[in-house]
Amino acid sequence: MMKGFKVAVTLGLFLCAISSAVHGVSVSCMMAYDEGGVPAVFQSPECLKWLLLVEAHQNQTDNCQFATLQGHREYQEDFVTCNLDMKIPIPGKYGPEKVTVGLAAVFDGHGGKEASEMASKSLLDYFFLHVLFNTYKQTLPYKEEHDMVSQGHSDEPAHHVLNLSSQEALPVVDNESLHCILKEALLRTINDIDSKFSKASILSVPCSSSEAFSNHYVSGSTATVVLLLDGQILVAFVGDSKALLCSENIQSRLDAEGTSVTELYAQELTRDHHPDRADERARIEAAGGFIQKRGVPRVNGILALSRSIGDVYFKRYGLIAVPEVLGWLSLTTSDIYLVIASDGIFESLTPQDVCSILGNARTQGNEMAKNSSSCSASSSLADCVVSAALTEGSTDNLSAIVVPLRPAGSSQEYLDEL
Repeated sequence: MMKGFKVAVTLGLFLCAISSAVHGVSVSCMMAYDEGGVPAVFQSPECLKWLLLVEAHQNQTDNCQFATLQGHREYQEDFVTCNLDMKIPIPGKYGPEKVTVGLAAVFDGHGGKEASEMASKSLLDYFFLHVLFNTYKQTLPYKEEHDMVSQGHSDEPAHHVLNLSSQEALPVVDNESLHCILKEALLRTINDIDSKFSKASILSVPCSSSEAFSNHYVSGSTATVVLLLDGQILVAFVGDSKALLCSENIQSRLDAEGTSVTELYAQELTRDHHPDRADERARIEAAGGFIQKRGVPRVNGILALSRSIGDVYFKRYGLIAVPEVLGWLSLTTSDIYLVIASDGIFESLTPQDVCSILGNARTQGNEMAKNSSSCSASSSLADCVVSAALTEGSTDNLSAIVVPLRPAGSSQEYLDEL
């Protein structure tokens, strides 16, 4: 119990050092987090109302280029979340330091908007809190060893309190550790979102408390999320929304006027989770499900995805929400745009088409091609991609986020700012 008390008090002081909104945390709240993740923190009556750095949590899409369009569907089930300027505190040499992390995500819902909407609203808060808790926990082994030394290896619990706002010597979170913390936080975030929506609470609450079961939701959602940190990206994906890089081709061509034109080529960063993929099929069939083609391959002849958030009635047949992860990938000066988009974009466009559209806009000096039927001079890059997909015949919901990694004519300096 005393050890748990030390943990709780120390965590409280750590969070107070980084946000005036937090005044402490109980042992029960720490236990709730360890047992049930961030959803349990919000649900537990022992926990505070975690109103931490509101600006860092809210969906700050004003610093992102994004576009969504309902298209020809009866409902809009796509949602986007983006904040390229999250300030996250970590232990530094002389106390808390803030690192800037970018996070952008597309959630493509099906069977209703409930899963995709909840995921988009929860992502930033969940991720932020997971980073805080796990960054703090990295100091605990050091803290316990320090206390034992300072107390002469006494069997009695030490009463020294770790205060990250002091100049006490503490283990600094280096780049490798930070990369691990961010990756783990993102994986736990997606798991928590799926658990909150899909499963009964693990805190001995009746199954009816599950978001999906209590409301009879049958919806599900993809999740394609990209983290950006110091010129590197990590991609986590569930389902068939895509992330890709548009990069300069080493070889350029001459246009009709003899002017050198540098083309952009597409590098896909994700692999669709379709049921006919060999590894996905094996898992589904091992769980008692089957793959039947009805237009496209489907789990039990119904669901066209083998991984998703939600879709609670398919969990027993091998459907999972565990993301595949690509990272960390170092960006180069050849990488011009990062694109995250729902599969509606790729119903009528290829990834290379998307990069060609963006390359054309860039060639015009970031002014949309005046002769294009899908873009106007006032369009954003994301609007351009969405409009082009609709014009080319897509009938699905359409969503895209476009992150410029290096404006035309710039240098490595822009990457260094990310």
